[in-house]
Amino acid sequence: MTRAPDGHGRRRQGAGHAPRGTHLPLTPLPRRLVNPWKPLEVLSEEGLNAIIGGAYELLEDAGLEIRSARAREIYRRHGAMVDEATMMVRMDRAMVRACCASAPKTFTLHARNPDKNIEIGGDVINFGPVGGAPHVSDAEGGRRHGDFESMCKIIKLNHSIGVLHWAGGLVVEPVDVPVEERAMRMAYAHIKYDDSCWAARGIGAAPVIEAAEMTAIARGISLDELTRSPSFFIVTNTNSPRRVDEELTEGTIAAAELGQATCVTPFTLAGAMAPITLAGALCQQTAEAMGVIALTQMVRPGAPAIYGGFTSNVDMRTGSPAFGTPEYVRATLAGGQIARHLNLPYRTSAPNASPCVDAQAAYETSLSLFAAIMSHGNLVNHAAGWLESGLSASLEKIIIDSEILRGWAYSMRPIEVTKDDLALDAIKAVPPGGHFFGSPHTMTRFENAFYQPLVSDWRNFENWRDAGSKTATERATVLWKRI
Repeated sequence: MTRAPDGHGRRRQGAGHAPRGTHLPLTPLPRRLVNPWKPLEVLSEEGLNAIIGGAYELLEDAGLEIRSARAREIYRRHGAMVDEATMMVRMDRAMVRACCASAPKTFTLHARNPDKNIEIGGDVINFGPVGGAPHVSDAEGGRRHGDFESMCKIIKLNHSIGVLHWAGGLVVEPVDVPVEERAMRMAYAHIKYDDSCWAARGIGAAPVIEAAEMTAIARGISLDELTRSPSFFIVTNTNSPRRVDEELTEGTIAAAELGQATCVTPFTLAGAMAPITLAGALCQQTAEAMGVIALTQMVRPGAPAIYGGFTSNVDMRTGSPAFGTPEYVRATLAGGQIARHLNLPYRTSAPNASPCVDAQAAYETSLSLFAAIMSHGNLVNHAAGWLESGLSASLEKIIIDSEILRGWAYSMRPIEVTKDDLALDAIKAVPPGGHFFGSPHTMTRFENAFYQPLVSDWRNFENWRDAGSKTATERATVLWKRI
């Protein structure tokens, strides 16, 4: 049993834990979080080349169904074979390779607060919140349709915690706002309640143009200046297999014309929207991503673009999407290899499939996040608040995910090995069998020496029981309301 400083064998009440109702450890993460570890690689060089070669073959022989006439004309002007009757566009691999090569390997998104600019690419990792959820949930209000108030609440909560590097986009669908106003209201909420970068809605050209105009006003610059210093990105999900819907394509064209970033993310769930084998699903993912990234470069060479990976599997018993699975981990790690080979920034996610904030939600998110980090993902979407395969944005899950993200960020800090850190004098001064609680070396450092948790409870069982026996999820409810 570890002896406490007062000499008693049991731990004193409250030792090592901040008093309830006082300070919350809301130290923001570094704005530039660099991944210090080598990426994990799960594909052999032969396997990597086979997947990318297969993707080129798909684009040449089978093509993509491009449902926008304007986009088909752009492809045609750049040498693609276009069949208007079927809307199929086939692209020569040399053309696709050249287009993807013109996209920048790294770029910066400029926030309203310059201190919150984010670098996309290389070894820099950026965490973002849940997006696109039709429902919002919390322990007291239950699961319900998303609304504008909940959307604003989530933006403000994430801003206050300071764990995320960008504010997200449509963090929850505000169904009480008319559809034609939602993108504009979302943009206004992000500008009003957060001063970091965010993701505009890319369904159609109009929301992208509105976002650009509002962002230029917020930053106090012209649209021409915004084009040269991008501030936001959109997510273009292909309608796998091999279909790109008209509205998403129009949003992609608008973003490229305005110099803003496009994150192309095929929705390739193995066994449903993609082959049941991971190699086949990754091949299809790469073909769809490269085909749309090529479009961004045809519109504006050098426009920022991101290779997005979202390949996972479905539950073959029910057809439901599954996330945080071993298949998701392997596909995410492989996607990072593919993006690095193509010299493109990489977007991934930290999803789970749990219907509630429980152990399943935590361990599936942790597996997904491990893959996102070790694949050297640059944009990690859905890293805070995602629940129920993306059908719900959970306020308790935001708190718990923030704890996980803070833990990962602190784990990435280098171990300092100075003379003072080695503490040889302190070790010599403490007798064998003694303790370091009262050591001058400890007393001058203890307040900031270790990671301080946001929601974890490190008290012993008796003190935890006497304080109400609250689980992590129950403590998260208290915390999000206070924050």
